[in-house]
Amino acid sequence: MNFIRTSPDEVRRGLKAKGINPVIVDDFLALDESWRNTVKEHDDLRAQLNALSKERKIEDAKVVKGKIKELEGDLAKMEQNRDELLNRFPNVPFSDWPVGKDESENKVLREVGKKPEFNFQPSDYLTLAEKHGIVDTERAAKVAGSRFGYLFKEAVLLELALVQFAFEKLIKKGFTPVIPPVMIKPDVYKAMGRLAGAQEEERYRLKNDDLYLVGSAEHTIGPIHMDEVLDAKDLPRRYVGFSTCFRREAGSYGKDTKGILRVHQFDKVEMFSFAHPDKSKEEHEFMLSVQEELMTELGLHYHVVQICAGDMGWTDAAQYDIEVWLPGQNQYRETQSCSNTTDFQARGINCKFRTSNNSNIKPEYLHMLNATAFPIGRMLIAIIENFQQKDRSIAIPKVLQKYTGFKKIG
Repeated sequence: MNFIRTSPDEVRRGLKAKGINPVIVDDFLALDESWRNTVKEHDDLRAQLNALSKERKIEDAKVVKGKIKELEGDLAKMEQNRDELLNRFPNVPFSDWPVGKDESENKVLREVGKKPEFNFQPSDYLTLAEKHGIVDTERAAKVAGSRFGYLFKEAVLLELALVQFAFEKLIKKGFTPVIPPVMIKPDVYKAMGRLAGAQEEERYRLKNDDLYLVGSAEHTIGPIHMDEVLDAKDLPRRYVGFSTCFRREAGSYGKDTKGILRVHQFDKVEMFSFAHPDKSKEEHEFMLSVQEELMTELGLHYHVVQICAGDMGWTDAAQYDIEVWLPGQNQYRETQSCSNTTDFQARGINCKFRTSNNSNIKPEYLHMLNATAFPIGRMLIAIIENFQQKDRSIAIPKVLQKYTGFKKIG
């Protein structure tokens, strides 16, 4: 709230860049001023009540008490309205980040690796997966409905190999491994900025338990240090987590309805970092470099995309995506994202750092960043399509063979 009060023009710029009408800044400031005036009136009446009580003016005190009670009701309503309005403010993108209205204005920064060349017509992943009996969406649809899938045989071992590979590599880079909860309280989810805008449509809510299923391991790794003050010398504090994720895929009606590309339930390895504000841009580039290292070691061709302000996530101030080449579909598809949320989520969960033990120096909000290591389903798709052979077998990337125990499928 204080940032909006003190930097309204910067907030207006950020909202406009993300395609949101900046008039809500004026709406907020007007409501906030009314709230502050009412708070002052309330405080003045409390002081008057104390004076009347000391003077034993009982009848006058009763009148003032009535006014105080009425103002407290007004304040509660104002605070509720202000909180609802605040929920319509996304994070402000960096001023030097590209402005654009949608994905058509994203910028490809670089291409890495070579597209695989085939002396045969490559098949799409689902054709190959069904041929080898490693993915079954028809049986899953009978059991759970559309946008679910069973993994069988080598696909299961390949998933576990990807997880082992990612964890082994990231632990060496200083990431602490974690298996987070896959359920989260509504107030914590809101504090993480993950129920704002159109995001709530994506969430599965367990009404009887008043809990949500998470859409990413990031959602419950982020609040690990909620209401805590970390020591600056311990930053960055990095985690790598694995969890099952749940998304409704709202707004994707008719898109990728077959297969396991866009499903309601999937597994993911996620990186998360708590960083010093002065180092968060550097940390963002580091996490992107780790993503690229993982993809390069797998031998996959990809490109890195800088996501414009109008297309980036609600909580993000800066975002990159990695899109892998899928020869069976003759197109790039997004696999990983890498986001710097600055202090947006840290403010929500009240996560700070301390630069000194001096009690006169107040703790500051740190910056929080997240990056996908491997979205398992999409990595399976990429491996199946890129490593398919003429005889329709599927080679296993060399770096994964020590985990799988086999060199090919079929």
